[in-house]
Amino acid sequence: MPINSDMCLLFQLPYKRCFSTHVSSSAMSKISFFARLGQPDNARKVFDQLHNRSVATWNAMISCYFQNRRPLEAQKLFDQMPYRNIVSWNGLISGYVKNGMVNEARKVFGRMPKRNVVSWTALVRGYVEGGLISEAESLFWKMPERNVVSWTVMMGGLIQNGRVDEARKLYDMMPVKDVVSMTSMIGGYCLAGRVDEAREIFDGMKVKNVFSWTSMVTGYAQNGKVDIARKLFEVMPEKNEVSWTSMLLGYTQSERIEEAWKLFEEMPVKPTGACNAIILGVGQNGEVDKARMVFDSTKEKDEKTWSAMIKVYERKGFELKALSLFRLMQSKGVRPNFPSLISILSVCASLATLDCGREIHASLIRSKFDDDVYVSSVLITMYFKCGDLVRARSVFDRSSSKDTVMWNSIITGYAQNGLGEEALDFFREMCLQGIAPDVVTFVGLLTACSYTGKVKEAQDIFDYMKSKYLVEPETAHYACMVDLLGRAGRLTEAIDLAEKMPVAADAVIWGSLLGACRMHMNLDLAEVAAKQLLKLEPQKPGPYVLLSNIYATKGRWGDVAAVRKDMRSRKLSKSPGCSWLEVEKKVHMFTGGESKPHPEHQTIIKMLDKLGSMLKEAGYCPDGSFVLHDLEEEERVHSLHYHSEKLAVAYGLLKLPEGTAIRVMKNLRVCGDCHSAIKLIAKVTGREIILRDANRFHHFKDGLCSCRDYW
Repeated sequence: MPINSDMCLLFQLPYKRCFSTHVSSSAMSKISFFARLGQPDNARKVFDQLHNRSVATWNAMISCYFQNRRPLEAQKLFDQMPYRNIVSWNGLISGYVKNGMVNEARKVFGRMPKRNVVSWTALVRGYVEGGLISEAESLFWKMPERNVVSWTVMMGGLIQNGRVDEARKLYDMMPVKDVVSMTSMIGGYCLAGRVDEAREIFDGMKVKNVFSWTSMVTGYAQNGKVDIARKLFEVMPEKNEVSWTSMLLGYTQSERIEEAWKLFEEMPVKPTGACNAIILGVGQNGEVDKARMVFDSTKEKDEKTWSAMIKVYERKGFELKALSLFRLMQSKGVRPNFPSLISILSVCASLATLDCGREIHASLIRSKFDDDVYVSSVLITMYFKCGDLVRARSVFDRSSSKDTVMWNSIITGYAQNGLGEEALDFFREMCLQGIAPDVVTFVGLLTACSYTGKVKEAQDIFDYMKSKYLVEPETAHYACMVDLLGRAGRLTEAIDLAEKMPVAADAVIWGSLLGACRMHMNLDLAEVAAKQLLKLEPQKPGPYVLLSNIYATKGRWGDVAAVRKDMRSRKLSKSPGCSWLEVEKKVHMFTGGESKPHPEHQTIIKMLDKLGSMLKEAGYCPDGSFVLHDLEEEERVHSLHYHSEKLAVAYGLLKLPEGTAIRVMKNLRVCGDCHSAIKLIAKVTGREIILRDANRFHHFKDGLCSCRDYW
């Protein structure tokens, strides 16, 4: 039979339909691929090249825009659709929900020509994810029909809201329960610490998947039942990355780091979350090098990986490494998260790197974290520890709400900077505002009095802190009082208080007494304090060094030699004096006696020589009593010349522009000679110099110091 044109057309129709379907399917695959890559513009090119677009293709492109946080373009494309089905409308609701735009989702829901159970469930999910649980409940009970997903979403909302018993009632009402709903209820009970009830559901499950097992293991691990978690973990029929990571977190949170490390080594795949957990675990256990090894070997680092390593460095005293790693993270284009910003603020406070601190403050403002009470308290502390009192006060004044911690930060900050009257004024204002002081408040107040010689005021505060404010004095408060009396030269009263206090005096108290004896040249009481201190800290060099210094001041070189011999037999050595300052976003370190010369050492020495001539003209005479070696006078003067704080000040004069304050930190207490010299340097150069030593701040300006020579 001859084939006519109609029959040809008939044969071509299935081919064309098949070809069109193939093209549409291929295009959707490409659109989805580019959506996952975060390339919606490339996806749009594929979409625009299609001549015949199916509804599914339109839906895929709209979903791509939502997936890549471009909801306006998604809505615009939806409005251009020639034909929409219920999947299109449901996709629009889900897209807005995923972008946190639940109000827009509600408007779409109201405009829908027809709704199904998916439409209702999508909006309920939106309310739940937005924390609007009451609205979710109201909508849920209005649903004309519900499926197992609807029930599970609503149950999850109640669990999220801490209403576990109500979630259980809803769970019991469910006509059909699947493995997802059962696992959700298990997770809810575990979050509430009710692992026995979770286990009942788990044991009653006819079908369990890896998520059910992992949820139960996680529940035991998070609630301190790590051994039970491990037993369940061992019998799991299959494990995924989450299972391994949950078990690992159980060990690290319970501080069982050795077992955590063994488990980490056994992991067939080491996901980023597990690496982050073990970095924190081994790092905070003191194994900093091992933490860095894991960090370096983590192939796909996220912001939490960087944050974990920075936190380890910050907590373990490796501030320079923390700052260096933070700079590297920024250079790699990784946006710091909130914990890493807080860690670096602490580092800035410790190192007094003011410029870096200001940068972090700006980042917190951009992220809208700056009005958080905790963040404000950390910022205040950072600015005070950098010696920038104006900015510290500004942060305090701008804070809309102030709690006890923030008031403590401002009081303690002024105390450490030697401004006792200001600290007391803030305490009075705190009480007028109805904020109750706590133990930290009174430590700040007593410190303020100690640093400014306000003996009577401190005694009054110490007396009424219990009777008026119901705060029981603790060891820290007694330590402040002993320090106060010692600084004031009332050594007999100080040692009497140390011996009669209701709890045994600790090393801080006896160390404070020994320092006061050194200041007031009381050798007899110094030996008493040193004896007590050596009982408490026989393996620390501090007591030996202080006693040796007192003997040296009295010229008792034989006793000095005996103390040093005792130190050598115990393999103890004095911590070297070290000072540092920040220049052009880099921290420059200086050690006394030229032991580790700075790269620009010769230039610094020339500046010191120049300063020496200027100081002599201003009447400066080196005080050799602060060189505690059996040296000739000329050698003593030479030794004083190279104290680390003087090297740092000289470098600051060379590198920091006129009008910029020179901020120097020192790891030990500044010596009396350096204190006198820096006062005169500030005068002859017309510069403001801020020195923070191990105890407090000294603000030098016009030949005067904020401590008024009482330190």
